Amino acid sequence: MVSHFSDAFLLETERHAAWGAAQLEALGAFLPEGPWSADLPSCTYRQGDLELRVAVLGTYDMEQQSWMWGWANPGLRGTEVVALGGAVRRYGRVHGITELAEEIVPLAGFDDPRRAAEMLAFTGMGVAEAPGYIGVPAGPATQVYFLPDDNRVPRPGPDPVTLPRTLLTGAGLVGYSARHVVGGYFDHHGVTQHVEEDRIVADLGGGNAVEVGFDEQGRIAEVQVKVLP
Repeated sequence: MVSHFSDAFLLETERHAAWGAAQLEALGAFLPEGPWSADLPSCTYRQGDLELRVAVLGTYDMEQQSWMWGWANPGLRGTEVVALGGAVRRYGRVHGITELAEEIVPLAGFDDPRRAAEMLAFTGMGVAEAPGYIGVPAGPATQVYFLPDDNRVPRPGPDPVTLPRTLLTGAGLVGYSARHVVGGYFDHHGVTQHVEEDRIVADLGGGNAVEVGFDEQGRIAEVQVKVLP
């Protein structure tokens, strides 16, 4: 029984950890309080008084302790509402990441199957470059995960003031490869970066720059931001 994710999957998760955590925070602030409903044929999701275009990323079955990607759901296969998630499958096949390419991912062997499901949702969000994900109960033992596919969702960019916290928070989510966290963050935002043996230096534009140093264990040792007055 599988009890852990592959190295390839964990490295992919780390690439999205910093920007993804910041994006989820922005999405949480954007979504209003209130009950939710969805109309899958029209790809719409409503929460409170807000209606968004969404895609179905996947579902977590709490009884079976398994994850099913939306594109693999027999009732949704080939429909518009799972088209965005299909990019995750293609990416998994091309890059040899089994967890992203299999229809169903068994999670019963994990110490915390629910957290493992959240990691799959998070990584799927990252691969699809979606502005977050929304996980809501769809029944007594089922959690469904949507990807917003709507330009109204805010997408926070690099902020020199909050950048140290953003990178350190991302590095602490999985704790597998801080270099992938930092490099993935800058890649996502299209920031030019120079990789050295013990540091990554990135140009934030406007004369602002950031230097991220790593210790001998590969952890973030320091984040120095140069900000023009």
